[in-house]
Amino acid sequence: MRTKLSSFNFDLPKELVAKYPTEERDQSRLMVVHRDTGKIEHKVFKDILGYFSEGDVMIFNNTKVFPARLFGQKEKTGAKIEVFLLRELNHDARLWDVLVDPARKIRVGNKLYFEDENGNDALVAEVVDNTTSRGRTIRFLFDGPEEEFQQELARLGNTPLPKYIEREPEEIDRERYQTIYAKEIGAVAAPTAGLHFSRELLKRLELKGINFAELTLHIGLGTFRTIDVEDLSKHKMEAEYFRIPPEAAKTVNESKIANKKVCAVGTTVMRSIETAVSAEELLKPVEGWTNKFIYPPFDFHIANSMVTNFHLPKSSLVIMVCAFGGTELIMDAYNEAVKEKYRFFSYGDAMLIL
Repeated sequence: MRTKLSSFNFDLPKELVAKYPTEERDQSRLMVVHRDTGKIEHKVFKDILGYFSEGDVMIFNNTKVFPARLFGQKEKTGAKIEVFLLRELNHDARLWDVLVDPARKIRVGNKLYFEDENGNDALVAEVVDNTTSRGRTIRFLFDGPEEEFQQELARLGNTPLPKYIEREPEEIDRERYQTIYAKEIGAVAAPTAGLHFSRELLKRLELKGINFAELTLHIGLGTFRTIDVEDLSKHKMEAEYFRIPPEAAKTVNESKIANKKVCAVGTTVMRSIETAVSAEELLKPVEGWTNKFIYPPFDFHIANSMVTNFHLPKSSLVIMVCAFGGTELIMDAYNEAVKEKYRFFSYGDAMLIL
């Protein structure tokens, strides 16, 4: 039986898309969905503490969002351009894969200038290749050490808020569009399920004996690419870099073998761990690229619970959540979330599936 894209559609009023985060990270709402009974509970995120006990494990994605959106101008004409950094292709040569807007004005050989707040040219880049209609490869012409280059990018760049938030980045976003445990720089979008964890909540979970495991998956824009095929078996995900260190695999496997709760915090964690399943159905340490697309029906091997935000209709994210929670139950939960005016997307509320 083919799984159809149209099965994952629902009506989402625009006013439910969260424009700003809640005042406190752990004060967002939490919908708890029980797969065994179909029961749905309405809680506050910090209540998650009551659903886990000693020996359970939570798996976090420690990727760090870099300020990927740069505004500059083209040489000679001074035409304003936006450059969105996707990924670094060559560290030493400072080559980057980017999207440019407006793309029709940006050709190979063009130099792009990025000014600081005083109007001085702080960074210069040269376009060296066309990759797609909007994609380019650029080389930053910067002679200083890597640390200084990264500082310049951080100073000139803007937090890459998703377009659907429909506002310019503000100072609050530098801190709040980032998990508190973010370490490994490389994502152009935050692993949003993790945004709800405060330092205090993590401490309380730790004191209760819950174990933590960290992996890295650098989220690219491909995660948000719209699916344009009705037959989901024909959809291809863009590959993203990920790494599961040995200590994370060991922590997860100990809890799994002891029949404890193994909780994937976010869809990126779920994709990573399901890409790294051993023949014994345990988690193995691995580093590489994953383009795994999870859609129903799917046998999950590692996690038996998950935390996730409320996602876009017909997105790869909501489809994965349905694969884990059951399409009918999750679609019912989403309709309930709309009725109860839960907040959706990156800065929205959370769901715990048990």
